[in-house]
Amino acid sequence: MTHNTPLSPRPLRHLADGHRRVVTTAQLRSHGVTAAELSEQCRPDGPWRELLPNVILLHPGPPTGEERLHGALLYTARAAEPAVPAQPTAGSPHRPLYADAVLTGLAALALHGFSSAPPLPALDQVDVLVQRPRRLRSTGYVRVRRTSVLPAPRTVAGLPVAPVPRALADAVAELTDAEAVRRLLTEAVRGGHCEPAAVVRELTQAKLLGRPHVVDAVDALLAEGRSIAEDRLYGMVGEYGLPDPVWNVDLRLPGGPHLGGVDAYWPDHAVAVELDTRAPRQDDDALWSEYARKREHLERLGITVVYLTPKKLRDCPEQQAAVVRTALMASGDRDPAAYVVVLPR
Repeated sequence: MTHNTPLSPRPLRHLADGHRRVVTTAQLRSHGVTAAELSEQCRPDGPWRELLPNVILLHPGPPTGEERLHGALLYTARAAEPAVPAQPTAGSPHRPLYADAVLTGLAALALHGFSSAPPLPALDQVDVLVQRPRRLRSTGYVRVRRTSVLPAPRTVAGLPVAPVPRALADAVAELTDAEAVRRLLTEAVRGGHCEPAAVVRELTQAKLLGRPHVVDAVDALLAEGRSIAEDRLYGMVGEYGLPDPVWNVDLRLPGGPHLGGVDAYWPDHAVAVELDTRAPRQDDDALWSEYARKREHLERLGITVVYLTPKKLRDCPEQQAAVVRTALMASGDRDPAAYVVVLPR
């Protein structure tokens, strides 16, 4: 062999498994595949096919759901690694396979395990988040969604996936079916994927709360979230040995005004627990002012009010039980509270 003998392409057999059956033209060039050879391989009856611009499927059949996702990310990623990265040297930085591209919408929800999201092979569109300044167009089955700040992705099945609240907002933005929206939002909370407040925050930022079918779904979401939070509160009281309170009651002064409802109340200790299930909506400031006024009024009467959030009840129930227990134990050191009437609500 002389120095003028052309080099043959590096073998591609090792690309036949998993996502490596989907590669970019740049990755093929790194293996010595020329433009002419690529064109020959991608002929109508050839062994390869062009899945997306500059993205090649290394087999002739239809892509799997996983291959469609890898293809979408290869198309949108700013700088993918070669199909077989060079052996890293000591101290060399690792570049992500899919830089600056994050799956979102229904595809992300399917990866998060949502049963109410269509299965990956059934999706007509795959939504991918990229940063706003990039010049990249939607094409084929890939819908490019621009954002000023990419969310920190979760890695699911080796893929960068938007967190559930962001993926929900991007999915809801494209849906007009009220029942489909309601199912997705309800599953997010019922399935333990996230808290209602995080979902409503993303929907608010996406300016989706002006759509009537979204508002109705959010109302159902908040009701579902409150029900789950109440169940967690019941469970916390029983599991950590707190004395039984009276549940879901209204407090009134004898012959006087209504003081407000609380989720749990210990009359002998004058301690009340209220679940803070507020969601960040347009009237949040006014609602918090109402919370604050009620708390101030009750505490002037000698009643200690403990606010618990659904997230803390889920993530650290033992700590929240300790907070309530401390309030109950401290009641003996306080001046007696005003007598209040306790009514079911």
